[in-house]
Amino acid sequence: VQLQASGGGLVRAGGSLRLSCTASGRTFGTYAMGWFRQGLGKEREFVATIRWFGGSTFYAESVKGRFTISKDNAKNTIYLQMNSLKPEDTAVYYCAEGLSYGAVLTSVRAYDYWGQGTQVTVSS
Repeated sequence: VQLQASGGGLVRAGGSLRLSCTASGRTFGTYAMGWFRQGLGKEREFVATIRWFGGSTFYAESVKGRFTISKDNAKNTIYLQMNSLKPEDTAVYYCAEGLSYGAVLTSVRAYDYWGQGTQVTVSS
């Protein structure tokens, strides 16, 4: 399985970006897909997740109300719409795929495959 993330860039505070992540290779058995981010010198942190069947979502408190995760099953793609961006949102954003039913989806350990990351920079 390969995950290809795209859509990062430089934006001013208050602006918006939409990230995309497309999975190729094996296209069955997905339990959930998610977005994490890692700022310079920081640990990778959970941002949002979506269950592949059912579509239920969960967000980190820091992005709730500003970010929206969605999916297109037919395209094996997830999206992260990011609005009202803040300088503290600056990070490399990674998409990930988890296969284990019932895993704690806010943990990096729940995910089996990771994309290469896309840089998001928010200027003040």
